[in-house]
Amino acid sequence: MRLVRIDLDGSLPAQAAIPSGPDWNGAHAVDMRKWGPGMRIVATRAGIRRFIERLGPVGDAPEVIFYGSGDFHHLSAALLARLDRPVTVIHFDNHPDWTAFPPSFNCGGWVARALALPHVARIITIGPCSDDFVWPEAKLAGLGALRRGRHEVYPWARPPSFVLGHYGDGPGRRQNGRHLHWRNLADEDWPDFLDDLVAQLPAMPLYITIDKDVLRPREARTNWDQGRMSLQGLSLALERLAGARAIAGVDICGEYSLPAFSDPFRRALAYVDHPRLPAATSADLAVNAHTNAALIASFRRLLG
Repeated sequence: MRLVRIDLDGSLPAQAAIPSGPDWNGAHAVDMRKWGPGMRIVATRAGIRRFIERLGPVGDAPEVIFYGSGDFHHLSAALLARLDRPVTVIHFDNHPDWTAFPPSFNCGGWVARALALPHVARIITIGPCSDDFVWPEAKLAGLGALRRGRHEVYPWARPPSFVLGHYGDGPGRRQNGRHLHWRNLADEDWPDFLDDLVAQLPAMPLYITIDKDVLRPREARTNWDQGRMSLQGLSLALERLAGARAIAGVDICGEYSLPAFSDPFRRALAYVDHPRLPAATSADLAVNAHTNAALIASFRRLLG
């Protein structure tokens, strides 16, 4: 594998000084700090093109890319645009990131941008617990992608969602009248779910994107509300997926960093969307470093 560390917000270089932090030896470091404030929360199409050009083409080895806060998760769509072969995307996140409007590159709507790529066959979202499932149509969720079989969502724990449209039954859900009833992973045996997931994957490589806010707070400290998945459970999922299909690439976000914005518009978006959280302590940041170290070790073992 090729380990890449993109510095957009300073969160990753700081982990080098933490004893339990990740082993960045051999990592390709890309400094994009000057662009970070202008790409946080939402990025322009020109900014996305510049980001892709700065990284250059994908080589023969699968890349494992770390790039800072979950405020930059829309860059996953840009990373996917660099690929040239069909992939199924496996998306671990506490949020479905399924907002379809406006059609911009923003951290809550990158799934729609990725599904517009001709080589992205399907996106499978695993683990969300967020309030995005409450009146999803009013929050402009792109539920049509569920109906068309392009997006599958498996919440960790969410009650049924009230909807006006008809989306039908599908993997991860069934519709009963005006409610979508979700297949909640908290009610299932995790290895059994992974068996089901692997069995229904199409015969093509996987691209894995991880926002660490899917993890319990004691295993990650992020700028967002967090889910209930354990690091052990995530590691088991990665092992099963890598054992079943080739891995075309991986990206990982979900660091904690003090937000810096280039303009009032992005600052206002962050104020509206972000939960009010206390500042991270050095101990909190050490938790992130330890989790990143574990993820890097897993991918080095699984991908070589």
